[in-house]
Amino acid sequence: MDARRITKADFDRIVEVIDHWWGGPIGTFAHPIFFYELGNHALVVEQGGELIGFLLGFPVEPPDGKRTGYVHLVGIHPDHRRRGVGRLLYDRFIQECRAAGCVRMKAITTPGNDGSIRFHVALGWNVLEVDDYAGPGRRRIVFTKPLVV
Repeated sequence: MDARRITKADFDRIVEVIDHWWGGPIGTFAHPIFFYELGNHALVVEQGGELIGFLLGFPVEPPDGKRTGYVHLVGIHPDHRRRGVGRLLYDRFIQECRAAGCVRMKAITTPGNDGSIRFHVALGWNVLEVDDYAGPGRRRIVFTKPLVV
C-alpha cells in the first residue's frame, strides 16, 4: 500500500465511488473545495495502482488558537476494510499535521456510526457526544487526540 497526496484524477475517482463505498448518498461531502482549496493535505492510498482509500483533511486554526488537524471525510474501498488502510491514512495525516504545527487532531461523526466510533477508539482518540453540536437537536460524536509536537 502506498499513501500519497491527492491529485485531480484521484478526486474525480473519489466522486465516482464515494456513494458506493459509503453505502448511500454522501457525495456532496466530497465537495471540490477539499481538492482545490484544501487539498494540500488530502491523501489517497493505492494498491497495485488501484485507489483503495482516501482522507480529506486539513489543518485549521480554531478560535482557541490551538492549531488542529481536522479529518473531514475518510473512505475505504469495501473490499479493503480492516486491512490497515485507515490506520495508514491517519498515521500519514497525523505526521503531516505535526509538521504543520498542529497540537491536536479532531474528527466528527453522527451517533450510530459505530464503525467510525470503534475505529477512533482503537486508535486512542477521545470520544465525546455533544448535544446541539451541528445545530438544535443535532448531536455529534466529537473525536479528539492530543499531539506531542
